[in-house]
Amino acid sequence: MRKILFGVIITLIVLFTFKYCGDKQEDKIVLQESSTLLKEQINNVGKLIVTEGHFSEVFNYKNSKDIFGDYFTSEKKALVVVNAEVTIAYDLSKIEFEVDEETKTLTILSIPKEEIKITPDFEYYDIQADFLNPFEAKDYNDIKNIVKKSLNKKIEASDIKTNAKNRLISELSKFYILTNSLGWTLQYNNKPITKNEEWEYLKL
Repeated sequence: MRKILFGVIITLIVLFTFKYCGDKQEDKIVLQESSTLLKEQINNVGKLIVTEGHFSEVFNYKNSKDIFGDYFTSEKKALVVVNAEVTIAYDLSKIEFEVDEETKTLTILSIPKEEIKITPDFEYYDIQADFLNPFEAKDYNDIKNIVKKSLNKKIEASDIKTNAKNRLISELSKFYILTNSLGWTLQYNNKPITKNEEWEYLKL
């Protein structure tokens, strides 16, 4: 009788051990699958977001040069029409993140800064100059620098940067939807993201 009872106890211990190990292995497999799926989906989200804008401007360029002191002044001028294409891009493939499988936490370590590209097209009209004060490479460089500063001010005053940031937030929201659907926690700047709307109040 004792042998039978001892055998039953041993059998139960063995079965429990196998079941426990099996459950742990299953949990590990599920966790690894979730982690792999998470990384794959992050790569799908990581793409280039581009917001485009068009700016036009007209400049009157003038430059005078004193000849023989103050006795004679030679002036040159031109009408400059500028059409510029502006793009603001966020390359989300450069996002740095960390995956913690034990706590099921996805931490976004850094988000790439915006990349602003200005492509101006210059058209010159009514160029007036003489041999004492001709148009030179320096004049064209000065015009380009003036135009660049003016366009940067226009970009800051426009809503193109706001639109670009809104598109960025829209893409970042996919990270929250992804982690939330898998039962993971999303974290940025040491702060858990508990709802999509919180992206709007974070300093990006």
